[in-house]
Amino acid sequence: MDFETIRTTTLDFVREHQAWAPVITGIIAFCESLAVLSFLVPATVILLGIGALLGATDIPFLPVMIGAAIGAILGDWVSYEFGRYYKEGSKRIWPLSRYPAMVEKGEEFCRRWGAWGIFVGRFIGPARAVVPLIAGVFAVSRLHFQLANVSSAFVWAFVWLAPGAGVVQFWPGK
Repeated sequence: MDFETIRTTTLDFVREHQAWAPVITGIIAFCESLAVLSFLVPATVILLGIGALLGATDIPFLPVMIGAAIGAILGDWVSYEFGRYYKEGSKRIWPLSRYPAMVEKGEEFCRRWGAWGIFVGRFIGPARAVVPLIAGVFAVSRLHFQLANVSSAFVWAFVWLAPGAGVVQFWPGK
């Protein structure tokens, strides 16, 4: 199955089963945030499409945004714990073993930014896939990781869903 088929099928399902939109969005965000699955799921395009569906239908914005944030939090958390458990060995496991340059960039990013790298990394496509895992390998404190993880997930979910949903029109002065 190609990316376009996945995108179309997912958006059609959300359109037909609107009550499931928060759960589906959460699953997609989880896949986007999990180190291995993020390489295989066209989540960014799907999330933008779901945002547009929110603007075109009666699906409420807030539950879907919360679903996306929770999925992203859990995906990054699993990646972090995987890195913490396997340490350097995690870099020898597929698919990271096939992308050593990307892993090196993720390591440099973590060295440079520390816990802030988790927050910033969520908004940078290639970094999003490896930064939480590398943070676990480097044993960034769980508290600092989770503070950055949770706060960035809610901002990230809003940023990806709000424009298509037309939330901007409700801001004061608009």
